[in-house]
Amino acid sequence: MTSIGRRLLLVGACLALCVGAAQAQTPLPPQLGPVNLSTPVVTTHKGVFNGKRVTYQARVEAFDLPGPDGGPGVRLVTTAYVATGTLASPKRPVIFVFNGGPISPSPYLHMGAFGPRRLAVPDDLSADPATFEIVDNPYTVLDVADLVFFDPAGTGFSRFAEGVDPETYFSVEADARQLTDFVVAWSKAHGREASPKHLFGESYGTIRAAVAANQIQKLPQDQNLQSVVFMGQAINIVEYVQRPMNIISYVVSLPTLAATAWWHGKADLGGQDFETWMAEMRLFARTDYLTALAQGDDLDAATRAKVAARLEAYSGIPASFYVDNNLRITKERYRVELFKDQGLTIGMSDARYVGPSSAPGERAADPSRVIPQALIAAFDTYARETLKVDGIGTYNTRSPVTRGWRYAEGPASPFSDYPFMSAVSEVFALNPTFRVLMANGHQDTQTTTGAMDYGLALSGWPKDRASAKSYQGGHMAYSIEASLAEMMVDVRALVTVAP
Repeated sequence: MTSIGRRLLLVGACLALCVGAAQAQTPLPPQLGPVNLSTPVVTTHKGVFNGKRVTYQARVEAFDLPGPDGGPGVRLVTTAYVATGTLASPKRPVIFVFNGGPISPSPYLHMGAFGPRRLAVPDDLSADPATFEIVDNPYTVLDVADLVFFDPAGTGFSRFAEGVDPETYFSVEADARQLTDFVVAWSKAHGREASPKHLFGESYGTIRAAVAANQIQKLPQDQNLQSVVFMGQAINIVEYVQRPMNIISYVVSLPTLAATAWWHGKADLGGQDFETWMAEMRLFARTDYLTALAQGDDLDAATRAKVAARLEAYSGIPASFYVDNNLRITKERYRVELFKDQGLTIGMSDARYVGPSSAPGERAADPSRVIPQALIAAFDTYARETLKVDGIGTYNTRSPVTRGWRYAEGPASPFSDYPFMSAVSEVFALNPTFRVLMANGHQDTQTTTGAMDYGLALSGWPKDRASAKSYQGGHMAYSIEASLAEMMVDVRALVTVAP
């Protein structure tokens, strides 16, 4: 694998919500134990979602899917929430929900956003995670759509078939095909071929969603694909890897630095409100800042000083730092510089969090890791007490990928294209009702709002069918209740648009 291929693999690992975040130093077990699920585990529930009372079934169910060669492949175990009573319909929308990786399970979106019960994370970021409570989730969209949570093989309760080499699935195409085959299998098993289908992918899951959407759209049997939500999007990942010569990466990262500085009271808003100030900053980023970076060493001293002063006002980092560092700061360097004088580091997944700095030479710790850790613990309790799956096997929150992930088929090179956005463009061309929502947290330093806006601006997608939305918070912006409520309004609107 080339250095670029290795770098993309490392970035992909950073996008995982479980790899590194929760149990990074624990070695993977040599072999995951079997899951004893010969028949679905079905429980009946009711709740109030968006003000509407809904009765529904929770189904924990296994699906055996063949591998690429037609032989044994994977056993996927999924949790689905399906409305019963008057809301039940073979044409009711279905949202397939999944997290990142490569490859991770879905307890984060399950317990953080979409599940009928969620973990309430207090606005007080210093609160003890042991005090977080599992509460009803009135924001979820179960009033308008059924929900299916996808755990790729090797994660959750899903397993590779005996004798199958897991690396068979360690590529973007194969991983997406696993989801595509699952969407078809689940729909057929439940008579939901005609249901409008929606994909909600987070982090690396946005790459999976882009490629799977393309695969689904091209199936011989129409699956009625209607939309994709890219949460914490990574589909133009090559544009914001912060290589020193990639000046666009510094431009698209500036909105994240600014929103973080604003959150911590380190920015100079000049009396403006947040949205007005952010709009001013974005204009500066794509005009004066981009032009200055493009000039490199040819930039005159007076202009360099002027741009550096603007960068200080937006990011809270002294202008002298920018003058000394060619008007650049990486997101990782920003994490340790903002509170360097206090010996503190801000979070990577969520830059609102602050914790003690690491020792010199060590990778900066991520104080925001408390969120995924708490969500995993909450799902364990919820799965045992509510879903009644205690005893069927071990729910694995680790990724099976330790090496060998392939972002592109064939040999990688510095000139390789990673055409994940092009895959979505094909869906738009083939499907006149298809829609996309790109979403991101303002204080997410892994997948940034600036890269999202940049990707959408260059996508060529129909402007009336593609949009972007930013929320306060980090990689899992839905950990903030107000952001969760806002996000679910946006998802509900997407799902309920008439085709």
